[in-house]
Amino acid sequence: MAIFGAIADDFTGATDLAGLLARSGAKVSLRIGVPEGGASDAPFEVVALKIRTAPVAEAVTEALAALDWLKGTGAERFFWKYCSTFDSTADGNIGPVAEALMAALGARQTVYCPAFPENGRSVFMGNLFVGQQPLAESPMKDHPLTPMADSNLMRLLRPQVTQEVGLVDRLTVARGAEALKDALGRAAPHVVVDAVADTDLEVIARAGRDMALMTGGSALAMPLPALYREAGLLDDGRSAAQVPQVGPGAVVLSGSCSAMTRAQVAAYGGPSFRFDPLMLARDGYGEALDWLSGQDMEKAPMIYATAEPEQVRAAQAELGVDHAGAVVEEALAALAIAAREMGARRFVVAGGETSGAVTKALGVSRLDVGREIAPGVPWCGCVSGGQEIALALKSGNFGAESFFADALGMLG
Repeated sequence: MAIFGAIADDFTGATDLAGLLARSGAKVSLRIGVPEGGASDAPFEVVALKIRTAPVAEAVTEALAALDWLKGTGAERFFWKYCSTFDSTADGNIGPVAEALMAALGARQTVYCPAFPENGRSVFMGNLFVGQQPLAESPMKDHPLTPMADSNLMRLLRPQVTQEVGLVDRLTVARGAEALKDALGRAAPHVVVDAVADTDLEVIARAGRDMALMTGGSALAMPLPALYREAGLLDDGRSAAQVPQVGPGAVVLSGSCSAMTRAQVAAYGGPSFRFDPLMLARDGYGEALDWLSGQDMEKAPMIYATAEPEQVRAAQAELGVDHAGAVVEEALAALAIAAREMGARRFVVAGGETSGAVTKALGVSRLDVGREIAPGVPWCGCVSGGQEIALALKSGNFGAESFFADALGMLG
């Protein structure tokens, strides 16, 4: 039976959260999409949705369906997980989903904290920083789907919700969990909370441990297993996260255009093939498939649409934002199936939208979370087409420049 249920707005975010929870040694189950019935055999259940840029009504409907399923597992504490760079459109979906979940749970209040200090994300006086840069000055300003033009989380959130938005700043957080609880008792229904270090996240988690709903980046949930053990809600049984054992064939698929993924693509030493949306819209992915068919899967070929911001903007201008993204996702999903049929058993996928498309195409419904490759990016084991495979789903900006080689090297 589950004690904690999380809903993630994309697939890489879900594996990020699951990987950090698994550090505790507790069993973590990651579901792809809302399951159809079935019980839980893990104290921590994470449901991965693909709703970050979906129409608001669709995102809310899917999130509420996930909540209903999680309630059925026995979970009584819930978490709405979004990106540590607060990726959202002007309409949502962070605020609308949070407000819908609050209403369904009868929650008066929730907190918002996307901070992930280990990966350089911090919130100070309500402003989100990526490393030393304000969010709106970071590479996120050029994101092809959710360009972030403001660093202030209250200003970003207010148009997305119907109730008041407030702030509890780090001066209060630094005074500890009881001071934060007192401040929350006087605060608005939607509360942005500052955090610049892991110790701040522990204070927020402790203060909000008994909230029906918390929201944030994955790092905010990381202290919860220890707090649940302390409260007697979780036993002390631990099982070390394992790296999946699968065959040597591998493929790297990258649709992310983030600054870090561009560096990772450039650093990769294996065989590679690049396509762009304009080529796909005009000619399809036949050339990429022909190239892949001639590759040795044990040499881990890479197929990527990763490009510089000006190239992305040019493609979007000609095809439209949605169509430009869709042709890339459809191509990489089809190529993932082809790679599996050619013997690939290890899949390294970069980009949230790409990860969602690939995982759905492979028919994966559940992932067992293994050891982390980098903070927030674990290897996961699953079954696809009757074959045991390993998946690493990487958020665009996560990992070092050597991430692709690091991931493949971990499986030997």
